[in-house]
Amino acid sequence: MKPPRQPHVQLVNLGCAKNVVDSEEILGLLQEDGFALGAPGRKADVVIINTCGFLQSARKESLSAIRAAAARRRRGDVRRLVVIGCLAQRYREEIEAIPGVDAIVGPGQNRQAAVAARTALETREQIVSVAELPRHTWAAPRSRYLSTPPWTAYLKIAEGCDHPCTFCTIPGIRGGYVSKPFEDVITEARTLVDGGVLELNLVAQDTTRYGSDLPGRPDINDLLRALDSIDGVRMIRLFYAYPYRSVERVVETLAGLRHGCRYIDMPLQHSDPMILRSMKRPGSGDEYLGMLEQMRACAPDLTVRTTLIVGFPGETDAAFEGLCRFVEMARFDRLGVFEYSAEEGTPAAMMDQRVPAVECRRRRDEIMRLQQDISLERNRSWVGRELEVLVESRRGRDAVGRSYRDGPDVDGVVIIGNSSALPGTFVRVRLTDADVYDLHGTEVHTEALAVPMEATL
Repeated sequence: MKPPRQPHVQLVNLGCAKNVVDSEEILGLLQEDGFALGAPGRKADVVIINTCGFLQSARKESLSAIRAAAARRRRGDVRRLVVIGCLAQRYREEIEAIPGVDAIVGPGQNRQAAVAARTALETREQIVSVAELPRHTWAAPRSRYLSTPPWTAYLKIAEGCDHPCTFCTIPGIRGGYVSKPFEDVITEARTLVDGGVLELNLVAQDTTRYGSDLPGRPDINDLLRALDSIDGVRMIRLFYAYPYRSVERVVETLAGLRHGCRYIDMPLQHSDPMILRSMKRPGSGDEYLGMLEQMRACAPDLTVRTTLIVGFPGETDAAFEGLCRFVEMARFDRLGVFEYSAEEGTPAAMMDQRVPAVECRRRRDEIMRLQQDISLERNRSWVGRELEVLVESRRGRDAVGRSYRDGPDVDGVVIIGNSSALPGTFVRVRLTDADVYDLHGTEVHTEALAVPMEATL
């Protein structure tokens, strides 16, 4: 007798790196339940859309993906459609009204999302599992299905947020701050590294606050040192640090690790004290400059990434000009700029003194032009020096990879001319040229292939 056919699932992931981890956990849980991963675009028993609802632009993208999948369901290419994640929490009723949506599951319920995929195949009733007060629960599958290249992975160490930023929807969507238990993080990291992962990218809404809600109150420094002791890990990178004063100690810890990247992603949002108070964010531009000076003193060649918001209500010409001066003085290696988006349900959406959309775009473009000159200067300072580069792809006769200065998907790359190095290997590179985003160099030394080329499960 033939064994029963495995149901096929396709998952569309939208949004941030934290969503990537959720999607990989859900796929791991579905594999444990006997599902097979179907090829995108082909017929499937279940399609899951992991949505983002952080900004209105993300809402539009998520709704477009849901409607496209619903159209496939009406054509008979898909049996069941499951919508999960942030948009399910924020706009549940709107999603319920879309014909063809069989299940809706809010964020932080990865195990329930996997259960809903199975249950949807067995019932015609619409399944809705959206908590009024969201709170993340850790799923702990035996394995994650890595969607990243096999040598790199995101490691989620906490979820949710308790900060009262007036522009942000995350606390209402994701709930309060919940750290992943210390030993669970270490176990997951060991499993990833044993499977061939060389680079661990730590993510949370606020990585610097890790452990404050756990028994014994282990902190991010304890966690970084424990991760550094794992045999086989080569790069540990920290994203989304909140600008507490304690971040200086975190940078000092990273600089003292064997495998810690001298890299920190610390979203500052603005520099003007009045705008920051209106945002309910800490500090000021002068305080941030002092922090940067201290961090760079204890970690020479530290790479700093930040994000800013322009056009926040009440941002005068003088406040914006001050922000430009701050960017010039701070000399960030990497910088992204968001135009302010008035998000439903946030305090900032009710504020007066709106900045016109055309002016928001002009201010964004001005900051980005300013930052391009700074990025070029920072990159050119590396010409004539050497960097260790993790090769990730090939471009004709050249190899392309990332150094400790380059986070996956958000930063530049290092292009290694006339190199035969394969993806998954480390190359010592002498830098010969630089542009605004990327470095160019020649191979000095290549290690043996460190990880298999196939995707890992």
